[in-house]
Amino acid sequence: MSTYQITLKDRSMERIDGADAYQQEGQMTTFFQTGSGRNVVDTWSTRVASFRTSEVVIIRRLEAVEHATVTDLRSA
Repeated sequence: MSTYQITLKDRSMERIDGADAYQQEGQMTTFFQTGSGRNVVDTWSTRVASFRTSEVVIIRRLEAVEHATVTDLRSA
């Protein structure tokens, strides 16, 4: 799953976790969870969040960052 960060006109920021895609629906920009392996928004997609399109300034997709495991060298 991806995470999106949006910046609104008032410079506030919102983070949308668990969304795979977004699209404009009328006056709203809606973020969707599309399901495993599907790359399209369809009737099986779940709406995660919606924002008035006229208020959205920036949409940024944030990729998941894997955390490295640190080995405890004192036990060696």
